[in-house]
Amino acid sequence: MSDKYQNILIVKLSAIGDVIHALPVAPILKRHFPEAKITWVVEKPAYDLLTNNPYIDDIIIFDKPMFKSFSGLLTHGRELAKHLKDKKIDMALDLQGLFKSAAIVFLSGAPMRLGYCNMREFSHLVSQPVLGANKDGHVVDRYLDVARALGCEITQPINFPIHITAKEAEAAEGIAAQAGLGGNNRYVVLAPGTNWATKCWPVKHFAKLADKLYQVNIIPVLIGGKGDKRLAEDITALTTIPPVNLTGKTSLKQLAHVIKQASCLVGGDTGPMHLAVAVNTTVVALFGATDPLRNGPYGAKHRVLRVDRPCQGCWKRSCPHNEVCLEIIEPEVVFQSVMASIL
Repeated sequence: MSDKYQNILIVKLSAIGDVIHALPVAPILKRHFPEAKITWVVEKPAYDLLTNNPYIDDIIIFDKPMFKSFSGLLTHGRELAKHLKDKKIDMALDLQGLFKSAAIVFLSGAPMRLGYCNMREFSHLVSQPVLGANKDGHVVDRYLDVARALGCEITQPINFPIHITAKEAEAAEGIAAQAGLGGNNRYVVLAPGTNWATKCWPVKHFAKLADKLYQVNIIPVLIGGKGDKRLAEDITALTTIPPVNLTGKTSLKQLAHVIKQASCLVGGDTGPMHLAVAVNTTVVALFGATDPLRNGPYGAKHRVLRVDRPCQGCWKRSCPHNEVCLEIIEPEVVFQSVMASIL
């Protein structure tokens, strides 16, 4: 067992789904370098994912707004550089591959710096990209190739360590019960919110799916951030029986607990979908503009429904043809996939 590296830095800042994709790197590094201290730099929205993680020794929050002005860059850049250099980082992994992550890696003073295969914004000039066997594969495997480059052995199953404390679980159950989800009722989580218009399954389809779930005594549970409240209201307005609505009511770890107890999650290429994978809940994923071979739910147990369009996988945030990308995936098809997943 090698003890070559004593202080390892992982830089993966955002977004929630992307940070989840990188999570397996930490336990693999810890297993190969058991004496190493692992520090992770992350932005605030995804910070909660890393707390109480037995494979991460320290978490540094990169507060992006503090670095936007020239004076902020000078002041906080010096502070960050000192904090990092005090840790005597001897290996830095840039799993973000952008200018801001490259700057953090550079400030760490690490003599060895590796990045993953899709480096952009000149970040490849700071860290050496690892072009491994999975450079065209799933993004999780691309990150694991960086660990392989350090001599780490990758064993199955892949572990996405998210530690939910008893206090977080208890709080989540209290919030769920207050919203109408209690006892041992079987439920399916619906995640309608996305950050791209082309990732959105129509409101009317979510409403029909919710009604179909109620018909077989499965409770539909709407989730999302505070910005998704209007979306949840629009879905609820079209249903016969209102779904349980947890939109904007939970922290990230509380949401992880809710999803962990669910029979299934239905959603597009979003953070909650990848969170479901991490807590081992089956996913029925709806894909249009993005490629499930790269960004889909990781693992064989999940079901992916792709739009039957020649432009599938266009990677466009909005449709140049003014089509509702995922509309042609019918609620009945999704319902049958859900039932096949949970029976």
